[in-house]
Amino acid sequence: MKKKIIAAVLVVLAFIGISESMFVLDKGEYAIVRQFGEVVAVHEEPGMKFKIPFIQSKDTLPNKVLIYDLPVSEVITKDKQTMVADSFALWKISDPIKFISSLNGSITTATGRIENLVYNAMKNEISSRTQEEVVSDRTGKLAQDITDTAKPNFSQYGIELLSVETKHLDLPYDNKESVYKRMIAERNNISATYTAEGEKEATIITNEASKEAAVLLATAKAQAEQLRAEGEAEYMKILSAAYNNSSKAEFYEFVRSLEAAQTSLAQNGNVLILNQDSPLVELFYGK
Repeated sequence: MKKKIIAAVLVVLAFIGISESMFVLDKGEYAIVRQFGEVVAVHEEPGMKFKIPFIQSKDTLPNKVLIYDLPVSEVITKDKQTMVADSFALWKISDPIKFISSLNGSITTATGRIENLVYNAMKNEISSRTQEEVVSDRTGKLAQDITDTAKPNFSQYGIELLSVETKHLDLPYDNKESVYKRMIAERNNISATYTAEGEKEATIITNEASKEAAVLLATAKAQAEQLRAEGEAEYMKILSAAYNNSSKAEFYEFVRSLEAAQTSLAQNGNVLILNQDSPLVELFYGK
């Protein structure tokens, strides 16, 4: 009977020892194995792990991206304007040994460091920019510069700062209206400057176009006068040749008499005054 009891106790102790020596590491965790308080092993791959029962203990730390929502805070720009910043940081534990030795493995202590270091980086970056530069930034450069400034300070804690993102970066409520009015006035001034420059350029173009049109018109009139003169000269040449020919001279004189009669009738109504030597007299009276 005594042997059975001893055997049962040994079986129970063996079971407890085996169960204490094994543990399962989940994905997204570090397993920290300590022996008498000192870290002797760090596991990061998920699966079944082993430790010495009763001598070694096991703790876990997150092995994934964490988010810390920073408190809303005020920052001062280069031109001494106050702005309200609401942002968050993405971070992870990159070196569990450093994290434990520097921060005692405390997530709360780590977020306190993140809050201070990120705020200092944000304050430095925003203080190097004017309020207008901060408000008009749409490329994400400000957030990237804050991240780059703060990141080197975290390696000593076994922390990797992945990024700092801004949820809200705006003016204090009581300053918004005055600043917006000033920005609108500045934009209106810029618009008026562009309009004046455009009108000036339009006037120059219009004057140049009018000048070119006047030159073209004068040239066209000169060419027209020249063509008219050439036409009249040719007409006189043809007329002269016609009058030199006795067989055609009478016909042309008759045609010219008809044109003169047409002009006289147009000017004097139904009255036609003829010279008695006019060829038309012979036509009308048969003389």
